[in-house]
Amino acid sequence: MKLRKILVVAVISCVALATGGWLLQREAVPEGSVYQQARLFEDVLAHVADYYVDSLDERQLYQMAIDGMLDQLHDPYSVFLKRDDFRALSEATTGNYGGLGIQIDVRDGWITVVAPLPDTPAERAGIQSGDQIVTLDGRSTEGWKNDQAVKELRGQPGTKVELRVRRVSVEQPLTFKLTRATIHLRSVQVAMMLDDKVGYIQLSPVSETSAAELSEAVGNLVQKGMKSLVLDLRSNPGGLLDQGVAVSELFLDPGQEVVATRGRTPNITRSFRDTKPQPWPGLPIVVLVNGGTASAAEIITGALQDHDRALVVGTPTFGKGLVQSLWQLTPETALKLTTARWYTPSGRTIQRKSKNEADQEAQVVAAEQGRDSTRSDSALVFHTDRGRTVMGGGGIRPDLFVSPDTFTTAERNFMRTLGDKIPAFRDVLSTYSLELKGTGRVSDPSGAVSDEMVSEVLRRLRARGAVVPDSLMAGAHTLIAQELGYETTRYVFGRPAEVRRRMAEDHQVQAALGLARRARSPQDLLSLAPAKPSANPRN
Repeated sequence: MKLRKILVVAVISCVALATGGWLLQREAVPEGSVYQQARLFEDVLAHVADYYVDSLDERQLYQMAIDGMLDQLHDPYSVFLKRDDFRALSEATTGNYGGLGIQIDVRDGWITVVAPLPDTPAERAGIQSGDQIVTLDGRSTEGWKNDQAVKELRGQPGTKVELRVRRVSVEQPLTFKLTRATIHLRSVQVAMMLDDKVGYIQLSPVSETSAAELSEAVGNLVQKGMKSLVLDLRSNPGGLLDQGVAVSELFLDPGQEVVATRGRTPNITRSFRDTKPQPWPGLPIVVLVNGGTASAAEIITGALQDHDRALVVGTPTFGKGLVQSLWQLTPETALKLTTARWYTPSGRTIQRKSKNEADQEAQVVAAEQGRDSTRSDSALVFHTDRGRTVMGGGGIRPDLFVSPDTFTTAERNFMRTLGDKIPAFRDVLSTYSLELKGTGRVSDPSGAVSDEMVSEVLRRLRARGAVVPDSLMAGAHTLIAQELGYETTRYVFGRPAEVRRRMAEDHQVQAALGLARRARSPQDLLSLAPAKPSANPRN
C-alpha cells in the first residue's frame, strides 16, 4: 500500500462509527519539527493497527510504510530488498548460487537441458544438451514452469538430488545422482575466434569477477593469434561500479578518467581514474551495444569511446546512469538506494531524461529504430580526446549505427498468425531437432536446413492446431530454417557451435567483424566508420 493510502486510512481510523453516526476523536494536529512528524507517524500506525476494519500485524504495517516511502521517491531503482530479492541480487553481482549447473528451458511440457555449464556437477555427471529431466527426487516434472524448475534444481551446496533423464537414442531413462555445489555464472559467456585474426568476447553481466575473466579471455585469444577484438556488451544489464571501472582499466592508460559520480554527500562525489598500464595497448577494439546495454556496461562503453580507445557499433544504449548504494539491514534484507549519477570522461550524463519508466523504454525502442530525438540538440554535443563529436542526453550513442536483425514483414505476419501457438512452434523445433540428432542426419554445425525439414516443421505445427495459410509459408521459410538450424546445432554439437552459427548470421556482429578485419591499430579503426548509418538488409 502506498504511503498516501496509509495516511487516508489513518484519518478515517481516527473516528469510530457508532449507532449509525460518526464519533469524532479530536486531537491537536502535530506540525513543525521532525520529532513531531515522527510522533505523527507513530500515532497513525497505532490507530491503523487498533481500529482498521481488517486485522493487520504491526510488522506488516511497518513494511507497508517502508514500501510506501520508497515508492513516493518515484525511483524504480530505490527499493527495499526482501529475502528472495536480496538473494537474486547477490547471485547477479557475485555470479554464485547453489545448484547443479544446468541451463534449462521448458519444451513440450518437459524440462529440457539447453546446456550443462562447464566444470559443474551436471557436466561431470554426463548431462547433455537435449536431455529431458522427467523426474526429480521421484517427482514427475511434467508441466513444470521455468521458475519452478529453477527453484527445485537449486539448493544448498552439499545437498543431494536424483534426476531421471530421457535421452534421444537411449531406450530407458537414465538416472543421475548429483550433489549440489556452488555454481559460478561466468561473466565472460563466450570467447572465441571469429576468423584467424579477429576475436569475439561476450560479456554479461558486470559482476565480481568480470575484469579477471575478461583479462584471461583476451590473453588466451591473443595467444591464438588475435589481432583485433569484438567486445559484445549487447543486452548487458550492468552490475558493479568497481568492476565497470576495472574492466575499463584493461584498455586505458594510467591517469585517464573512467567515470565520475556526482551525488549529495561528499564521499559519493568522486572521479575514478585508471591506475594500471593496459596489457594490450595496440589492440583495436569494436564494442557492440544495443538498447539492453545498461548501467556499468555503459560506463565501459562511454570510457572507451571518450578516450578514442574503441569504435562503438550498434544502437543507442539504455541510459541507466544512477548509482545505487546497498546497505544490508538484516541477514536477509537490504536497502538499495540511488545516491548519485554517473558521467562519462567527456562530461556526458549516462542517465536518460524521461517522465517515467514507460517513457524511457519508449525512447530506447525509438532509438533502436533510428529515431533518436537527442541527435538534433546542439546543447548536448561533447568531444572525445581526439576531438570527435559524441552526443549527450543520456545513454551512449554508437559511432556507427547498425540496426539489429528484425523480422521482415512476411515473418511478422507469420508470427502474428501463430498467436498463442508460438510456444507450440518452439516445442516443434525442439522435438524435431532432437529427432534429427537421433537419426544422425546432421553432420555439419553450419549445414543448410533443407526445404524438406522446413516443410516438416510446418506439418507438425499444423498438427498442433496452428492455422498457417499457404500464402505465409514462403515468407516464413527463412525464419523457420534459421531457428531450426540454431536448435539442431545446439542439441547435436553443443552450445559453442550454436553461438558460432548465430554469430555468422548476426548482422551487427558481421558489421563489427568487417571493421575489425581492416583495422591495423586503434587509431586506424576509428577512421573506418562511415559517416552514415547502415540499413538493415532484412527490412
